[in-house]
Amino acid sequence: MLTQLSISNLAVVDEVTVDLLPGFSALTGETGAGKSILVDALALALGDRADSQAVRAGEDRTEVTAWFDLQHRPDLLEWLKNHDLDDGPECVVRRIVTSEGRSRGYINGRAVAMQSLRELGQQLVDICGQQAHQSLRHRSVQRKILDQHGDNDGLLTNMEAAFLHWQDLETERHQLQLARDDRVSRLDLLNYQVMELEALNLLDGEIEKLEKELLLLTNRSRIADGLTEALSRLYDDEQTSAQDTMTAAKRAIENLVEFDAHLETAVALLAEAEIQISETAEILRARLTDSEHDPNRQQHVENRLASIQELARKHKVAAADLPALQNQLAAELDDLSGSDQRLAELSAETALAHRQMLADAQALSRARIKAGKSLSDDVTGHLQHLGMPGAAFHISIEALDEDRIGVSGADQLDFMVATNPGQEPGMLTRIASGGELSRISLAIQVVAAGAASVPTLIFDEVDAGVGGAVAEVVGVCLNQLSSNRQVLCVTHLPQVASQADQQLRVSKMTDGTTTRTTVRPLTEDERIEEIARMLGGVEITDRTRAHAREMLAAAGAPVGEAASHE
Repeated sequence: MLTQLSISNLAVVDEVTVDLLPGFSALTGETGAGKSILVDALALALGDRADSQAVRAGEDRTEVTAWFDLQHRPDLLEWLKNHDLDDGPECVVRRIVTSEGRSRGYINGRAVAMQSLRELGQQLVDICGQQAHQSLRHRSVQRKILDQHGDNDGLLTNMEAAFLHWQDLETERHQLQLARDDRVSRLDLLNYQVMELEALNLLDGEIEKLEKELLLLTNRSRIADGLTEALSRLYDDEQTSAQDTMTAAKRAIENLVEFDAHLETAVALLAEAEIQISETAEILRARLTDSEHDPNRQQHVENRLASIQELARKHKVAAADLPALQNQLAAELDDLSGSDQRLAELSAETALAHRQMLADAQALSRARIKAGKSLSDDVTGHLQHLGMPGAAFHISIEALDEDRIGVSGADQLDFMVATNPGQEPGMLTRIASGGELSRISLAIQVVAAGAASVPTLIFDEVDAGVGGAVAEVVGVCLNQLSSNRQVLCVTHLPQVASQADQQLRVSKMTDGTTTRTTVRPLTEDERIEEIARMLGGVEITDRTRAHAREMLAAAGAPVGEAASHE
């Protein structure tokens, strides 16, 4: 619910902050005092269009802030969380419009696009009035009201599940049908590609092995020269080889061992080194034999790598990815080869799902027709008491073409009304005048009190064109509607205001230079004076005060004590 509204520099309002209570609140005041400005301010905060003319003369910007208590609305808290805008059970919406016409919106202190502000606003407040937007003009909202009135939640769940199941099957069937239409050419291509990859028979790690082998093959001559030189220096050169030098050194030290026993260790190490040199020479000699040039093998390796690279370029993949591509194409070939059988199965499944979807849509349509009759009769009955004798409310339910069936069923709903006897019903927003539209909306809201989920309803001049007993009925309806949500009403009728739980007076003051509007809740005595003013005009008598006191007592409405800051 809306707990507080703060307005700064909007039109004739300089600074006003109003605290609001649950239940039914009436906004009253002299004609031209600016009662509707409060409604306009809230609409502005929730994303309505605005321009620089909204800014109070001489000021840089207009700022409107609205506080909402959402502790009993987990759905709205979830919406905020999903948009990374959650900040506890309270939601603060703020809108700034500059004198240059620039506009900024904030939710819980975070800057948001106007679309997000409007989306949240539609879930927080419904403004019903002659110049205001209201959700009842949208077919989706009309459908929701009717379905909730008819308790169609179970049927809607079945409808959504059936439609999505059919849609998934139909999508798969359509894609498979498209693939089948091109199956012959695709099969030929896949067969060729798979055979080509199978013929290549590329093994895991083969590319790396081939590249290493090619590196060896292309450097055979350099390797042979190096091995020959190393063998010569280590073993083969009879005069300067390391083997001969080592042998000579060992003999010389052996002749000295009898004089110095510590040299035995040196002799043993030289003998071991002599053996290692000999073994090393054998290894080098073996590698020298292996390094003999083999042009055929080199040509084979080069051709093999070239074939691999060529096929990789052809398929536009890395060479190492060719085995994975072969598996992928082979799987597609298998699927396509068996597509006829799967297509037949899918066609049967899709037809069955389509029949189930139509059955669920028809069940939902029957329930809607039944609920539509009940809702239409009840709303029509309320209109007779709301100053619209002879008016008739009707819900048009037309079957959609099969290709337009969706998760919400196969019906196009329209709220229709005939405002005069004998008149053909027409679209709600095209036939009814502003005042009539407000009262029709009120009647629908009262009848479908449990349907709409918007926590705060605002009626701007809902009592336009009515008076007397009808006005009292309007007030009773508003009070009744406030039993499960917050209701605010801008009114000039004492019969409506007396039914409110809280009454706020809007006043306009001027010092001859500037004009400002103030808003404050009324005490019990002040409320009697205000109702008396609304009854008797400028000249307030004891009789009008007594009448006002009597109206308040009859309504049994408690006097609001909410605080206000001007």
